[in-house]
Amino acid sequence: MNSDDLLKRIKDDEIKFLSFQFTDVNGVVKSVDGPISKIEKALENGIWFDGSSVEGFARIQESDMHLVVDPETYAILPWTPNDMKRARVLCDIYLPNGEPFEGDPRGVLKRRLAQMREERGFVLNVGPEPEFFLFLQNGKETVRPVPHDVGGYFDFSANDEAVQVRTELMSALDEMGLEVEMGHHEVALGQHEIDFHFADALKTADNVLTLKYAVKAIAAQHGLIASFMPKPVFGINGSGMHCHQSISNLQGENLFYDSNDPFKLSQLAYHYIAGQLAHAKALSAVLAPTVNSYKRLVPGYEAPVYIGWAQVNRSALIRIPQPMPDDGNSVRIELRCPDPSTNPYLAFNAMLAAGLDGIDQALACPQPLNSVNVYDLSPEERHELGIEMLPGSLYEAMRAFEGADVIHEALGASLTDAFLNARRSEWETFRTQVTDWELHHYLTTS
Repeated sequence: MNSDDLLKRIKDDEIKFLSFQFTDVNGVVKSVDGPISKIEKALENGIWFDGSSVEGFARIQESDMHLVVDPETYAILPWTPNDMKRARVLCDIYLPNGEPFEGDPRGVLKRRLAQMREERGFVLNVGPEPEFFLFLQNGKETVRPVPHDVGGYFDFSANDEAVQVRTELMSALDEMGLEVEMGHHEVALGQHEIDFHFADALKTADNVLTLKYAVKAIAAQHGLIASFMPKPVFGINGSGMHCHQSISNLQGENLFYDSNDPFKLSQLAYHYIAGQLAHAKALSAVLAPTVNSYKRLVPGYEAPVYIGWAQVNRSALIRIPQPMPDDGNSVRIELRCPDPSTNPYLAFNAMLAAGLDGIDQALACPQPLNSVNVYDLSPEERHELGIEMLPGSLYEAMRAFEGADVIHEALGASLTDAFLNARRSEWETFRTQVTDWELHHYLTTS
């Protein structure tokens, strides 16, 4: 789709306003709305904005930036009324001199994927499984997470409003161009999952952004709060975003597939796995980027804690799902530590960097953990097997990330600095807070 095609679609769809969207370094959606009367000029010249007001973008003296529309990302927002019908497009960010802005998460991933495609003939495919909670709106200023339903894993009730909301969400996402595969209730009360078909990493990152945006908007119309917070409720499962990955060539052939291997994995796939395991601690800072993320990454709630891989063992960091018989394209690896608070553009970029480093260095893959539940092992037994743990806090993850030159190079200096500054600021704010737990335990006993 080019600009002329986009203008025609906007006219045919009777759109009244167009939202020009992008993300900051934290993955927060930023949006500038324009009336249709100004769209043609905006498509021709871009949208100018003040970058100094956006997290991780620019200093005051370097603030002028402009948005350049990617017409392929056009989508109607189905929940908007017909008389005020809106659509959105995602944008790449450029400097006044016409150069791409190196702090634009989407633009950096887009250019890196294009470079890999040209130099290696590789295409990274990603299929995420984002989970989220629906909570009751029980306060205007202070919201406590009260689950919206009493369902469990794969539960169904024809009269359950949560089912109706989830169905409406899936319908809206389908209208917005996502190829939804299924939606279901997850393990915890009020927890849901909507899966969509894998695609190349850029389109998938766009889809994750779209899903989060749509889920929040439609939930709000039902008086609910949709939360992608990794661990909103103590004592129950948190929300992850397991990421299925494979690499194909330009003809669409799955390069992770080898019919002669017991796991149906090629040497390329083994090296890719080894790279992600080798960089797992630093990766966790990007894939689990909040203080709250590490409340999810604890034993006992189906979240991975230990660094290893397996085919059938869900306690491992990387799992090899059972492929469909005689279907090489279904062979993939599943990385289980990402959560939906991550910026998908940074996440897929970092995951790719770690995997490619494993390929370039021909790293040897450790033995799989198929025959052991790592959760049942003692610390001494894990040490003997060489099984390490993911960081236990954002602070530990950041320490690992600070020395991860491979990931820094992939993100670039601008994004790396912005990401580090944002995470350090979050940790310092958290570190100095006085929590309810502290008051409960110490206020009257100290």
